[in-house]
Amino acid sequence: MICAECRTPVHTQFASPGLVGAIVEGGLDPAEDPDWADSGAASPAEYARWAGHLCGMTCLRMALGPAAPTLFALRDGAIEYGAYTEDAEGVIRGLVYAPFAAYVTEAHGLDATVHRHLSPAGILGLLDDGRSVMASVHYGIRHPELPAPGRGGHLVLLTSRTADGSGVHFHNPSGTTADTRAAELPLPVFERFFAGRGVSLPGVTATGAAAP
Repeated sequence: MICAECRTPVHTQFASPGLVGAIVEGGLDPAEDPDWADSGAASPAEYARWAGHLCGMTCLRMALGPAAPTLFALRDGAIEYGAYTEDAEGVIRGLVYAPFAAYVTEAHGLDATVHRHLSPAGILGLLDDGRSVMASVHYGIRHPELPAPGRGGHLVLLTSRTADGSGVHFHNPSGTTADTRAAELPLPVFERFFAGRGVSLPGVTATGAAAP
């Protein structure tokens, strides 16, 4: 689906958008997602093990536009660059920003820039410059009416300011409803969840594809 507000695709990190809530809040085993193969995973077990870690790849997939590779094809590329690692116990670690930015730039031809110290005002500046921003937030951002449980640990893709210029429009890979998958928040509310770091990418064009 292409967002009517920003012309950027809306994707979730789980293959069935209608099951995101059941998976992330209801305890449903991702291996039971009937559309798991659409992700490009080799098996339900691989899908179930990795999908919860792929918010960053989902943001990249949205930024690449309608012709983007599958989620797991992007994951494979990121692994080759060291953006994801597994320790001796098989624990998945990442997304690591520097190798991710190298992967995006070299493999997909997009100018990816790491921002280790990024203010909310800095986000607005990047958006005004035509950039999209993968921002580190707490996954609780899908419930902005509640106190923020923390900052960081999850990635969302900011694509534009709100119509009044004072807030941000973003796509959340783990949004549980249409309104939380393509969401808008006042900047002070967004800031409560924001960890002050991220990666900026070229914004999408009018055709829904990322500019080089």
